[in-house]
Amino acid sequence: PCGCFPSGRHYPGIAHLLKVRAIGVASELDAGMSWVDLPIAFLDVETTGRNSTTDRLVEVAVVIGRGGDVVERHSWLIHPGRPIPAEATAVHGIKDEDVVGKPPFGAVAREILDTLVGSIPAAYNAVFDRGFLLAELERAQVFPENPPPAMRREVDWIDPLAFARELYKHEDSRALADMAALLGIQLVNAHRATDDAEAALRVLYALAKDSRVPKAYGSFIQEQRRLLRIQDEARSRWRRPS
Repeated sequence: PCGCFPSGRHYPGIAHLLKVRAIGVASELDAGMSWVDLPIAFLDVETTGRNSTTDRLVEVAVVIGRGGDVVERHSWLIHPGRPIPAEATAVHGIKDEDVVGKPPFGAVAREILDTLVGSIPAAYNAVFDRGFLLAELERAQVFPENPPPAMRREVDWIDPLAFARELYKHEDSRALADMAALLGIQLVNAHRATDDAEAALRVLYALAKDSRVPKAYGSFIQEQRRLLRIQDEARSRWRRPS
């Protein structure tokens, strides 16, 4: 089934028919290409709380990067269908009056998804933003026939936090604002979706200059998977009672 001799060499005449697809990459993008040169859709969300099951989105931004720079910016204020708690407003500054007359998520869901088509999905601490996006799509019953990479469970999102934790492990904090400051990246309106998404994208591009960060898309995702596995195991040990 592997199409090769026991030595590992492929049978003559069929090597050109064999394709290796790296786990976690979007099938429409070339895993061997530099991920910096591929389109990256960096998503950031602001919410009514931290639980994607019970809380709702109030702001979504998608910043598209390619070739090391920003090429597009998109943002939406969203009515969450409930009051925004004071503790959430204290974080992102979005109040109930800011979302009066704004559409619910379901009304802009397909517009948001259109910005994600054909791009590598990415977010800083991606498990949070990805979880909210997929939860809201589920609630809105939005299931496009050809979903973008960000919607597909088999596609990994790029997460600069995984590399920040590895490359800057001796820093006190790898929070986005702290990493941006450390790398000389401007972040004026922290915890507003567009500003955070753009700053995180620029942090990612800054990390790309480190020789320890793989250049090819497929290799980057495999290394990120390895780092996340190690980091998850370390956190699980910290949580164990002594």
